[in-house]
Amino acid sequence: MSEQFMIIDAWVQPWPAEITSYIPARNSGMLDRFSHGNRVLAGITLEEMVAEMDAAGIDHALCSAGPLVPNNLVEEAVGRYPDRFTGIASVDPWSPDGVMPAVRELRRLVRDKGFRGLKLEPFIQDKVPTEAQWYPLYSESVELDIMLQIQVGGTGPATYPSETGRPCYVDRIAIDFPELRIVAGHIGWPWTEEMIAVAVKHPNVWIDTSAHLPRYYPAAFVHFLKTFGRRKCIWASDWPIQEFAPSLKGVDELGLSTEGRKLFLHDNAVEAFRLDR
Repeated sequence: MSEQFMIIDAWVQPWPAEITSYIPARNSGMLDRFSHGNRVLAGITLEEMVAEMDAAGIDHALCSAGPLVPNNLVEEAVGRYPDRFTGIASVDPWSPDGVMPAVRELRRLVRDKGFRGLKLEPFIQDKVPTEAQWYPLYSESVELDIMLQIQVGGTGPATYPSETGRPCYVDRIAIDFPELRIVAGHIGWPWTEEMIAVAVKHPNVWIDTSAHLPRYYPAAFVHFLKTFGRRKCIWASDWPIQEFAPSLKGVDELGLSTEGRKLFLHDNAVEAFRLDR
């Protein structure tokens, strides 16, 4: 379909061959669930990533670091393709030196490198998102006027707990930091309705669809997307865990209105991440 707007993917990560050295054995088993798992383990160049975006019709992506993806890889991606990627940082406040090195690194990436958000996947640290050491990062995100992007829902690897992904923790964060913009990634399944309730309750909370192909979106989420939540939902793939083309093609089968499609694929991401500033 030829679009009259830019299509934005809200959750991708760079994946060069060197990244395999950062993946613990407890994570690699998850890749066996995907037909392209061997390709992911082999690594994918930035040139290949951009070519796949072009082939799928994706114009821009929020390119994030994470506990397994160092910030320098995102810096490289944004530096080489500034018109295709916006950087999202990841820092760990459980350093032996305390939380302030993480705060300073976040500040550097935003002020010096133009990053526009902070991504957290608390299951990697096995720390619920309301533990005290996360809070200075939330406060700094407010001061820097950046988005918090956080994983919600059950975890993929069987070796990590799912408790850290309960949407009720996002509710608490939104109460404590009403100025903090929050995108909850991965829909929140199996607590999708709880995640929807949190997004409805708080004007500063959105839900992204990363790691879920459209044909597997829970029925409650599809209803939310089409009706009272159409301004609260943001499309995302989680490339390379989910490939671009099937993640986007499935959107055509959801039966969205013209307005709903534009909100889902473009407008809501622009508003949440303030990409127009």
